[in-house]
Amino acid sequence: MNKFLTILLTGFIAVPGFAGVSANVAFASDYIWRGMTQTGSDPALSGGFDFESESGFYAGIWGSNVSFSEGAGSELDTYFGYGFSLGEVGVDLSYVDFGYPGDSGLDFQEIGVALSYGDFGVGYYSGQDGAPDYMDLSYSMGDFSVSYGDYDTYGTNFALGYGFACGEYDCGLTYSDFTSDSVDLMDEDALVFSVSASF
Repeated sequence: MNKFLTILLTGFIAVPGFAGVSANVAFASDYIWRGMTQTGSDPALSGGFDFESESGFYAGIWGSNVSFSEGAGSELDTYFGYGFSLGEVGVDLSYVDFGYPGDSGLDFQEIGVALSYGDFGVGYYSGQDGAPDYMDLSYSMGDFSVSYGDYDTYGTNFALGYGFACGEYDCGLTYSDFTSDSVDLMDEDALVFSVSASF
């Protein structure tokens, strides 16, 4: 799992067909997560490592710079899960620990269930210990993708993305729109360019 690419490019479930370890790195003009900037609209540099087994089990670690707290300037996520198929339906069960070194009061965890059928995807992520829940719907059309999400007590988000090759790298252009449900948050919109590579 790569949190940044999942949000920016609206990735879909893929059941692993081999065991191995991979690394990823990405640069983006903004770090948008569920419609909200995590870097104050500044650029983000992120990266991580993933392990995938033939059985469908996966685990990884991922980090990025953030800028929404006086104490936390970085995010470090750890996760594991299991992906499998039920006929033509892809199923992904996951657990993610979102950590913010420097401000542990922001840390939270989610347990997720995501389903995919062809180009359609739906996911539900249950926040643990009082953290809000999140659900999303997504659809891909070749290099284009569209998604809609509802983050309990925060707001709703819509994203339209286009992925394309930049030589040996993967690039993306995404328009994101967030509508707040909270008096503590503002509506947001952004046009984000990203470039990433996997090894």
